[in-house]
Amino acid sequence: MHASARNISFGRFVVTRESGLHAAMQAGFAMRAFAPRADLWRLPLIGDRPLASIVEVGGAFLACLLLALTVFPGCTSSDRPPEPVLRPVKVARIVDQAASFMSFAGEVRPRYETLLSFRVAGKLLTREIDVGDRVRKGQVLVKLDPTDYGLVVQDLKAQLGSAVVDRDFLRDDLRRYRELLDQHLISPPEFDRHQTAYTKARERATALGAQLSQAVNQLAYTELLADRDGVVTALEVEAGQVVSAGQPVVKLAQLDQKDIHFDVPEHRLQDLVLRQEVSITLWAKHERSLKAQIREIASAADPASRTYRVKAALLEGQDAAHLGMTATVEIPSNTASRMIVPLSAVFTPQSKPGQPHVWLMDEQTGTVRSVPVQVGEPLDGERIAVTGLASGQLLVSAGVQRLAEGQAVRLPEAIALAMNGESAEHGGRQP
Repeated sequence: MHASARNISFGRFVVTRESGLHAAMQAGFAMRAFAPRADLWRLPLIGDRPLASIVEVGGAFLACLLLALTVFPGCTSSDRPPEPVLRPVKVARIVDQAASFMSFAGEVRPRYETLLSFRVAGKLLTREIDVGDRVRKGQVLVKLDPTDYGLVVQDLKAQLGSAVVDRDFLRDDLRRYRELLDQHLISPPEFDRHQTAYTKARERATALGAQLSQAVNQLAYTELLADRDGVVTALEVEAGQVVSAGQPVVKLAQLDQKDIHFDVPEHRLQDLVLRQEVSITLWAKHERSLKAQIREIASAADPASRTYRVKAALLEGQDAAHLGMTATVEIPSNTASRMIVPLSAVFTPQSKPGQPHVWLMDEQTGTVRSVPVQVGEPLDGERIAVTGLASGQLLVSAGVQRLAEGQAVRLPEAIALAMNGESAEHGGRQP
């Protein structure tokens, strides 16, 4: 019941203050209607009191009674104050990030990967290997058609044979002319002419011998050999294709040394140093952690992604890390301890435009209070690093703009049941 109410409830009837006064006046007039005649109005009916005075007293009493009842507050259900509405909120438990690590996605790559090509041009005759084959040093990978190079070798062999015969003849002839010169039977200029002819024949035979060696080498170059043990990772040509000298044909990767390649944004580059040890976890074998060491940091950013390529050499687990596997690189962060909260949980009140706040929920009273925080850098997954919070606190993560200081809130049923140690899936109820 409220003192400011203007209604009076009698069961199903409600009387207002104005209607009460009106009813009192109506009652007085109704009493007078029983004595319309002036002589009857003045007759003494009760003791020595005339009827007019009795009617006036009764009307006044009834008017006072109705007026007094209008002063009392109404007791209808519609006049009761509405119960406070508990606003539903979405919450998240703050997790301590004391042992913070920088995590990057990487890929297992060979440290040495070579593109093999022919030294001579020609038509590709046969291909002895496929992608994924393991090869040994000196093994034949691809062959060119050797017909033309074989003919060159035959031609040079013939020319060299003729040149050797001429050289040997002129050498013997020069020996005879030397004896004649010693006997003074020929002049020195004559001897010099024969000596020059022998020298030319000798040098010609030497040149043809070098050309023959080169032709033999080119004939051998029609077979592409593996220069090291490894695995074939790519084939650039097929049988029947005409290739030029130096054109990439086979990509061969060495398996005894492997790296992890990953990209680092520029604001994280200062946390990396050469020969720094990192932890590698393979996605296919996540139960095992491998050691690696940073051996190379790119000096310039990639023009497309604006990230820096970093290479870490695996120190163990070479056989477990297959080429192309996805890896996670974890590097200890040099920054101070921080808390990670959803980006939607941070808001700036109008009274303090320069100070970010978050709402914390009191699990005992079910109310919220705002606390100031210092925001750090934004993270992936719509998260942000903040300081000024404690681990384990309950944070309002959505709907922060609609809350007020000390406002009562309620959690979704599933979260509330989980906080009370009951399973929402089994229909548990709070005690």
